[in-house]
Amino acid sequence: MAAVKDFRNLVGRAPDRLDLATREATVGKVIAMQLYTPGNLALQRIEAIGDSVQECVAQLRERGLDPLEHEFSRLNPPFLAR
Repeated sequence: MAAVKDFRNLVGRAPDRLDLATREATVGKVIAMQLYTPGNLALQRIEAIGDSVQECVAQLRERGLDPLEHEFSRLNPPFLAR
């Protein structure tokens, strides 16, 4: 994937499984993933992606999902050069 045209196409994918070009294109983006609990055994999948937590919360609410059941993190570069 040379360039990501619509970041919402990444919803449902595991962040660890994104190819290098996609990871580089998404550096700095905020993602929301469902919280893992022994009761739900949630897979680590992107549920929302945007430039801020507020944008992710809006996307989750659009889909009828509870933002309080999600964790938010910023995507870092896939590796650090030494």
